[in-house]
Amino acid sequence: MSPCVPSPNMSFPSPFLPRPELGLGGLIPPSLQCSLPNFPGLGPTNSFSTPYGYPGHFPRLPFGGFPLRPPPPEDDNVQDDPKVTLEHKELWEQFHKYGTEMVITKTGRQMFPQMKFRLSGLNPKAKYILLLDVVAADDFRYKFHNSRWIVAGKADPEMPKRMYIHPDSPATGEQWMQKVVSFHKLKLTNNLSDKHGLTILNSMHKYQPRFHLVRASDILQLPYSTFRTYVFKECDFIAVTAYQNEKVTQLKIDHNPFAKGF
Repeated sequence: MSPCVPSPNMSFPSPFLPRPELGLGGLIPPSLQCSLPNFPGLGPTNSFSTPYGYPGHFPRLPFGGFPLRPPPPEDDNVQDDPKVTLEHKELWEQFHKYGTEMVITKTGRQMFPQMKFRLSGLNPKAKYILLLDVVAADDFRYKFHNSRWIVAGKADPEMPKRMYIHPDSPATGEQWMQKVVSFHKLKLTNNLSDKHGLTILNSMHKYQPRFHLVRASDILQLPYSTFRTYVFKECDFIAVTAYQNEKVTQLKIDHNPFAKGF
């Protein structure tokens, strides 16, 4: 498998992150769930929990007790050289200049700008699964003071992070490369008791979305597959229950036709 090659439109800390140790909680098809009562299904937002995740690291799941034979690995002879570019990069950079803010609510709020990507270099015939998660960017809590964000103390404990699987997964490389890949259905919440698969965040904390590309034809293969992870630094944001910076508020009004709550 070829290493990821950076381009001017993408950045990440290293070409490969270690393969995550994923269990199959939340990944079992409904037909098998009756015999595996301890594994919940995908939530309504197509996410699954990572109860043993650690902020800033790839989520880890317990892998014991799964009785099925591992699915066969993908054909190692498949050649690909994936490249991922961020859509609306200039808009993200405008927000980043002021410190992007994303509103979180009890019922869940979609992100704006939205996480959208274009893919190239995939093997047209091979199948891929695309995922997105949002992890803590650092260990601090922030406050907006004198028109700027400053550190206000140590971060609060993070809730277990959830991985959002793009609903079109798995699909062939040809299908993914023909369109803009959008994660607009992902929602952010501050409801610690959420049972609907939303991404749970702490207000006044900074977060980093991460895009994951996995060559696999079935979600059951995820624990045994190599994750290619892409991090776009201009997409980091601070979670808020109400916008703090009026410049960010104005950008949202100017560019988001569905802006509300101002």
